[in-house]
Amino acid sequence: MKCRRCRGPAVIEVRRHNAGFCSDCFLHHCHEQVRRTIDDFSMTGAGERVLVAVSGGKDSLALWDILLDLGHDVDGLYLGLGIGEYSDQSGDYARAFAARRGAKLVEVDLPADYGFDIPAGSAAAHRVPCSACGLSKRHLFNRAALDGGYDVVATGHNLDDEAAVLFGNVLRWSTDYLGRQLPVLPEREGFVRKVKPLVRLAERETAAYCVLAGIDYIVEECPMAAGNRHLGYKHALDSIEEQSPGTKAAFYFGFLDRASALFTPQAAVEQDGLRACVSCGAPTTAEVCAFCKLLERART
Repeated sequence: MKCRRCRGPAVIEVRRHNAGFCSDCFLHHCHEQVRRTIDDFSMTGAGERVLVAVSGGKDSLALWDILLDLGHDVDGLYLGLGIGEYSDQSGDYARAFAARRGAKLVEVDLPADYGFDIPAGSAAAHRVPCSACGLSKRHLFNRAALDGGYDVVATGHNLDDEAAVLFGNVLRWSTDYLGRQLPVLPEREGFVRKVKPLVRLAERETAAYCVLAGIDYIVEECPMAAGNRHLGYKHALDSIEEQSPGTKAAFYFGFLDRASALFTPQAAVEQDGLRACVSCGAPTTAEVCAFCKLLERART
């Protein structure tokens, strides 16, 4: 197989594009996919500061690397979740990447700064671990961005992630979530803009990017993710994609082009009902935000 761009020997095949790439051209391809996504969805503007949420995994480190290469004013944010050795290793990979690139890494440690970890917090709040984790991340990413004067929070959600979440939300017709499943969530009072620049790259591609770019990342999955429905949806879509390359992209971008606008009014109604949490001041639909409720239960 020859590289589509330079006609040299290819090292990776991207079946949904019906194309192969050599190492250099594949890295260029990934950069262009992210640049195109940022431009098409107006994710960042001139002079804006970006905070990338990094976990030490392939997606977030690939995103940070690409944004640095594209010339964005971007720092990393690592959130220590207190999940034993897994969190220790994740933090080490994030710090090593920051040192290698000479980039700034902001760190927030859930046990040290807030007095609980995800295993204990999820048990105390009677939430599944992934729910407690996602809730904490959303709150703390936004808090860190506001405190640090950043304009945008970027996360490493890739095409596989977004297609799987969309699949689950369609199966349950979760119209409130469908109304918010967009590559960009605009800034509003109390919230910075949130963007997902990797939505045109699949998980296999971000892994290949890290290998070819020489980026070390934690390979192990989070030990608390076992049984997560999201993983089941990913496996189901993987089977379909194997038989029909391009299905995930067609599903996700077809939704954005043809259906997402049908669900945004409901999401807008929920946003109109936001008020300040009496405990931390974060926007919420209740008197006390979900993170503060989790924090209270975890500390009792």
